Amino acid sequence: MSAFLASIRRDLLLALRRRSEVITSLFFFVIVVSLFPLGIGPEPALLKKVAPGVLWVAALLATLLGLPRLFAADHIDGTLEQMALSPSSFGLLVAGKIAAHWLLCGLPLVLLAPLLGLQFGLDAPALGVLMLALLLGTPLLSLIGAIGAALTLGVRGGGVLLALLVLPLYIPALIFGAGAAEAHGAGLDAGGHFALLAALLALAVFFAPWATTAALKVALE
Repeated sequence: MSAFLASIRRDLLLALRRRSEVITSLFFFVIVVSLFPLGIGPEPALLKKVAPGVLWVAALLATLLGLPRLFAADHIDGTLEQMALSPSSFGLLVAGKIAAHWLLCGLPLVLLAPLLGLQFGLDAPALGVLMLALLLGTPLLSLIGAIGAALTLGVRGGGVLLALLVLPLYIPALIFGAGAAEAHGAGLDAGGHFALLAALLALAVFFAPWATTAALKVALE
């Protein structure tokens, strides 16, 4: 696991030198979520109804915003090739980069969501359900997005192609994540939505690093 942890540490240190990229995604999330109450109006019932979908769509787009840079810089300076040729497992190094992407782009969104949810009049239990759904769903977004980022690495117009590849795959996470908060708001049990999100996350944790590694090897050939 030393290679995995070293990969996470390296990407976090690099992110500290390029804070603007991380802050851009966070500001995008905050601005998009904050614009909806202004556009929809002050109707409390309507705001509570649309809050889960708005927060989830904003989190999805904010995560997507940072995906093109996941492997691009390392590909340009040759670091990615050195990782592939190193004695350490390339798959663990890639998994470390995906984990670092979630720590930088996903976890901050989870922590900000309760504060932004207050704009929609959500109570504490609803905010807890929303936060738990994002905690399960945002790693899934990073894992799926990493596959798309690897497949479009070095391709002209890769950002547009990445969005076309990844957005359809994000739909299940969006449905179950927003559905958990909506079910709680309707007085229903949200456990089924959490179970499905957890199952999707478990599958992605197992398959996504392997698929991403295979796609990167193709891109490096």
